Amino acid sequence: MTSFDPPPARQTPGAPRQPQQANPSWMGQVQPENYRPAPGFGQAQMQAQPPAQRRPVLPAAYAAAPRARASAGMAALVLGGAVLAFVSLFLVLPFVLENTGPGGFVVGFIASLLPLSAVLLAVRYIDRWEPEPKRLLFFAFAWGALVSISVTMLIQPFFSLAAGPASGLDYRTFAVTVQAPVVEEFAKSLGLLLLLLFARKQFDGPVDGVVFAFTVAGGFAFTENILYFGRAIAESSTPGTDLAVVFFLRGVMSPFAHAIFTGTTGLILGFAARRWHSGLTLLAFPVGLVPAMLLHSGWNSMGQNFLAQYILVQVPIFLLAVLVVVLLRVAERRLTRQRLQEYAAAGWFTSQEVAMLATPAGRRSALRWARSIGRAPQMKAFLQAATRLAFIRQRILSGRDVAAHQLDEQHQLGEILALRDAVLR
Repeated sequence: MTSFDPPPARQTPGAPRQPQQANPSWMGQVQPENYRPAPGFGQAQMQAQPPAQRRPVLPAAYAAAPRARASAGMAALVLGGAVLAFVSLFLVLPFVLENTGPGGFVVGFIASLLPLSAVLLAVRYIDRWEPEPKRLLFFAFAWGALVSISVTMLIQPFFSLAAGPASGLDYRTFAVTVQAPVVEEFAKSLGLLLLLLFARKQFDGPVDGVVFAFTVAGGFAFTENILYFGRAIAESSTPGTDLAVVFFLRGVMSPFAHAIFTGTTGLILGFAARRWHSGLTLLAFPVGLVPAMLLHSGWNSMGQNFLAQYILVQVPIFLLAVLVVVLLRVAERRLTRQRLQEYAAAGWFTSQEVAMLATPAGRRSALRWARSIGRAPQMKAFLQAATRLAFIRQRILSGRDVAAHQLDEQHQLGEILALRDAVLR
């Protein structure tokens, strides 16, 4: 690992391409009419420059407007989310304290950190390959922990008045099996819809959808667990025993319940984002809510045969969710490798670099080597930049917003060259 200098471009100008080879997995399908070769590296004047000064040649009409608009949209989303979370705090916190008392709140808060940690560790695992911006993850968590709770509290009375009598169910059954699944999943998924609309460059596939959905759901479950755990302390004559039972049911047997419910919505929205179209997105939102609401209702409906239903139904659902996550990760790696191979064919990377950048073993080896020379942060940034480049190319090949994504591609290629130099110098 002594040089990252790209070889001369190997692609013959005008050579025919085979678009079907650009479909490395079900997650990265490309229509033949949208396929285009990666931009070539080999301008003679650029090759003659020292490595630290090499930059891709930008179009004469280059402007930063598309990036500025994207940044403005993300900034507005984060700022708006922060305002809504702050306002929601004045509705949610008094409600929780009223039901738990100060002592129950403190115990519930501490106990809720354990199942939350499990969900956030899962998010970290799923999100390791192409990490989402931290500010968007903070938005997702704040939406789940505060905004979606307040939306639920505000909507529930109206939903109960409108749909309760028509359901023919007693209030408790209606509230548990209909009202909670419908209102809560709607409130949580509104945050996903906002992320898709205002941060679509970061929310552009099923993995992103699952990451954001798990984060929203983790925040929602965190606040809900504080309420349940605190009540076990405040309303019981045997608080220790009742807390242990509630914690076992919610913190041990079902820490991922809300994540799996809302994760189905995020997954469907992510697939819709692959073929960005405003009409398709609006259709995907209610479609994605259906499985989330059904799974939520099925969980809440378990009664006398709880243990049998848990083992025969809920455990297989959890294992299926794990399988989906594994398949998403595998598809993400294959997509990265294929897209970087296309840049290698255009001269930006060597084949050894692609193996390093697009495989878990290659990344681990690269980071070990970088640590040995004191450049681990630079290498980590280089790995992440290459992954972002691969996904930018996937957006280009999707056929949507091609011109804007090509400008992002030019930025990213310049960053790749600078980061390579930072690792080697």
